[in-house]
Amino acid sequence: MSIGDLVKTDDFKNEKHVPVIELPAICTAGEPMEIKVSVGKEIPHPNTTAHFICWISLFYKPEGGKFAYNLGRSDFSAHGAGTEGPDSITVYTEPTALFKVKLDQPGTLFATSYCNIHGLWESQQAVSF
Repeated sequence: MSIGDLVKTDDFKNEKHVPVIELPAICTAGEPMEIKVSVGKEIPHPNTTAHFICWISLFYKPEGGKFAYNLGRSDFSAHGAGTEGPDSITVYTEPTALFKVKLDQPGTLFATSYCNIHGLWESQQAVSF
């Protein structure tokens, strides 16, 4: 078994755990661009002390490249747990991350997210110029 055997995928319109990658309408090589990655775009993901998204990571593999680059990671720490116990406060972190990157060639973005109950999820999005 490898970690790849544990990664789940699906269409984000059918499954609330799949990270959604959003790119600008026009991407230009070598120019900064904002990439938004979120979980729960079409079907909201619960965000409670008992059930939440822990983190989102973003990777980029250039077309024809051998390896993927880790572009960044966002951790989500507030899930309604306070000093008075679970769900005792109304402070929650929504699982959305914004990455600003410069890419110099076409390739593929891979986003991963981790749900504390349902495990590791992945999606991908092509980048072209």
